[in-house]
Amino acid sequence: MEDVLDLYAEEVMADYPVVCFDESPYQLRADGRPGEPPAPGRPARQDYEYERTGTCNLFMLFHPGGSWRHVAVTERRTKQDFAHQMRDLVDVHFPQATLISVVLDNLNTHSPASLYATFAPAEAKRILNKLDFRFTPKHGSWLNMAELEFAALQGQCLDRRLDSQAAVEREIAAWEAERNRCKTTVTWRFTTADARTKLARLYPSLS
Repeated sequence: MEDVLDLYAEEVMADYPVVCFDESPYQLRADGRPGEPPAPGRPARQDYEYERTGTCNLFMLFHPGGSWRHVAVTERRTKQDFAHQMRDLVDVHFPQATLISVVLDNLNTHSPASLYATFAPAEAKRILNKLDFRFTPKHGSWLNMAELEFAALQGQCLDRRLDSQAAVEREIAAWEAERNRCKTTVTWRFTTADARTKLARLYPSLS
């Protein structure tokens, strides 16, 4: 826990960005019956019945120091999908960075092994040489600021029926562009000192 909190407290440096990474499933749903458009004095109406049309996966990349986020929509969340997200992080999103600290949880696909299972050894090592994985502790995923971005995404964009992956991609792209344009970010206030005081029960006691 302190490893992540100390990372958040460091000075923001362009060559050493901190990127919070998380993923979430999303259920695709279509209207079971046609809705009714709005009319004067009456809002649009939507039937409570819906049809499940599949699922997709959302990868969240959030750089609080740069007020930037990107959401990748994929069919699945395999170790290969994770590996490709890490390569894009290095080669597409932060190609000039010396080292990227990545805050993420301990999901089984979140490991260097996923890159070696996806790319040739030299390519996997090249990518990993620019990544510094910082894992949140068990039951401590709330330390990952990407979860705050997911909460905003759900409330502002995805809290409705979207029936295809293409529709999800289109709506998220618009949300992402506007949020990046406004340079919306997170001001993290919970520090290591706060943790030692408020979460003292989690620290070993010395007799």
